[in-house]
Amino acid sequence: MTTGIRLKFVQCWVDKRDGGAKARYYFRRHSKRIPLPGLPGSEAFMDAYRAALAGQSLPRPMIGASRTKAGSISALVVSFFSSTAFLSLRPATQTTYRNILERFRREHGDKPVALLTRKHIDAILAQKVRTPSAANHWLRLIKTLMAFAVEDGWRKDNPTIGTKRVKSRADGFHTWTEEEIAQFEAAHPVGSKARLALALLLYTAQRRSDVVGIGRQHIRNDVLHLKQKKTGASLAIPMHPELIRIIAATPSGNLTLLITSFGKTFTAAGFGNWFREQCNAAFLPKHCAAHGLRKAACRRLAESGCSANVIAAISGHRTLTEVSRYTRAADQERLARVGVTAITGTETGNGARTVAKTAENQ
Repeated sequence: MTTGIRLKFVQCWVDKRDGGAKARYYFRRHSKRIPLPGLPGSEAFMDAYRAALAGQSLPRPMIGASRTKAGSISALVVSFFSSTAFLSLRPATQTTYRNILERFRREHGDKPVALLTRKHIDAILAQKVRTPSAANHWLRLIKTLMAFAVEDGWRKDNPTIGTKRVKSRADGFHTWTEEEIAQFEAAHPVGSKARLALALLLYTAQRRSDVVGIGRQHIRNDVLHLKQKKTGASLAIPMHPELIRIIAATPSGNLTLLITSFGKTFTAAGFGNWFREQCNAAFLPKHCAAHGLRKAACRRLAESGCSANVIAAISGHRTLTEVSRYTRAADQERLARVGVTAITGTETGNGARTVAKTAENQ
């Protein structure tokens, strides 16, 4: 079988299995063979050929992509996974997107994209109200997918516009209290790996995925230099004296401060499971998790009078929405104390004197 088109580095192999004959094309250069889709001259084939010729890696084909119905949600998801918008995401973010969108594709993939309405979006979202955080994350990704559909010409409007997030009273991960921190420290003395883990989380305000990668090579002149895995932000964080003391007192690995019992670097998930065991050993409640210490660090900074911008400079948050909650709570408590002190007269501060002076003049 031949198409009459000759292309450099392209090889053809005729598959005669199962009594048939099908031509399969490959790009081969420097002993590396890359399969090419379709027939020479087709749009998919030529796009793949040009990418291979330029030395670019091709996205892995989606399972079942060749069987998707044109114009369906399944076809849209496949197309999105091949888009620049998706491929430019970080690997961890791509995995999260895939898990959520593949499930959406399995459940609704055969339905036409053009017939999807806000009513359908609201109905699917209503089925997820028992898990508000997961529901809102799903909605955010579907909004991204539908925005891509409009931009890429699949439909003229975005059916998610106007769909409201699920209301939630929860604040996500529990923020550790000072009592819970003290309880953990009492169970795990300085010099233990558990105490070092707590200190790294609490005094750097970083995620567990970043804490597990911290090594002595990241510390220069008592300043911790790291690049966050989730955001890509490069941070330089002056180290707290207590953290310096605990690191000096604790045996650690050559590449990372925290290592497993096998002498290996922790994965983020593995560290989370191990840290849960350390919390259990300290008889802490189930809501005490590693991420809650990042929030406790932000709380401490807010209570010390730091602004949202200062906190974000340490924690690496990309927006101030999250950290501003800590500053608002801290400001509310601080102002409330001034008010109560003023009206009770228990202190002779400016607030109390102002209230007393006002009362005298009335």
